[in-house]
Amino acid sequence: MSGREFITFLGGAATAWPLAARAQQPERLARIGYLSVTSATSGHASGNTDAFRAGLRDLGYVEGKNLHIEFRFADGNQDRLPDLVTELIGLNVDVIVTSSISASRP
Repeated sequence: MSGREFITFLGGAATAWPLAARAQQPERLARIGYLSVTSATSGHASGNTDAFRAGLRDLGYVEGKNLHIEFRFADGNQDRLPDLVTELIGLNVDVIVTSSISASRP
């Protein structure tokens, strides 16, 4: 291999290396906080969370693969909402989604 070929090889490797490194990195795990005034066992909450998960799947987000959801339920006690929001913020979620207007105003 001549000096010119070697330099060309090094230049090509230096250009391709960052692309290869970026391609090998695992997909970032999105973290969503989900806040509801209802209890986790209520039929209304179950329907909402199922629909929420289905909508995210339609967008390509799959729990355990590229998404983690932190669910918090106030069990009908709106006074618990501020503490639950603080807890979700402490978990460093990317976004907090609420199931109702009342959950949006803790």
